[in-house]
Amino acid sequence: MSRVFRAKFLDALDAARQAGKLTFDPADTPEAWAERRRRLLRYDWVVYAKTPLGGPAEVLDYLSRYTHRTAISNERIVAIRSSDVLVRVRADDSGGKRVIRIPGAVFIGRFLQHVLPPGFKRIRHYGLLSPAHKRERLAQARQALQVPAPSPLALEAAEAFMQRVAHKDISRCPCCEYGALRIVAELPPDRSVVVRPHPALLPRPTCRSPP
Repeated sequence: MSRVFRAKFLDALDAARQAGKLTFDPADTPEAWAERRRRLLRYDWVVYAKTPLGGPAEVLDYLSRYTHRTAISNERIVAIRSSDVLVRVRADDSGGKRVIRIPGAVFIGRFLQHVLPPGFKRIRHYGLLSPAHKRERLAQARQALQVPAPSPLALEAAEAFMQRVAHKDISRCPCCEYGALRIVAELPPDRSVVVRPHPALLPRPTCRSPP
C-alpha cells in the first residue's frame, strides 16, 4: 500500500507540474525537480489509514471543534518589533509556552495560506448558517425541532450593543469624534477579481521527508 500510494502521489504531482498548477514551487528547474523525486523515492512512505467515522454524531463532534477556529488568535500575537512579529507558541506537550520571532513577510504569508480560495466556504458559513438563507432555514429548523422562536426583545443592534457594553458610539467619526458616519452606498464584492498574495510574501518551503 505504501508503494502504491507513493506512486499515485508522485504521478499526481508530475501532472500538476506539467499543467502549471504549482505556482510557487521552489523546485522550479528540471534539475531541482529531478532531485526532489529522487529524495521522495528514497524513503519508505508511511500510509496512515483508519476506519471511517461511526455516523452523523461522530461527524458533528469532529467538525464542531473547527467551526470558529482561526489561523491564529489575537492573544498569541505578543508584539511587533520593527519588521518582525513575536508569537506565543506551545513549547512542550505539558502545556508550556514560549515566544518566537517571525519575519513580518513570513507571518503574513503563513496567515494568507488559511484564506480559502474562491468557491470554498468555511463550515460556519455553510448550511443553516449560510448568510443567504440563514433566517429562513433557522426558522425551519426551530419548527422541526419544536423550539420557540427567539424573542424580538432579545435582539439588539450592533450600535446599541457597543453603546451599552463599550460606551462607544460607533456612528461617530473615529478621527474627530464629532461628525456622524452614514452609509452612502453599498458596494457588492467583485467575484471576477481574484486577489493572490505576492510571491515575496509567501514562505519558500523546503523539501523534507514525505508524510
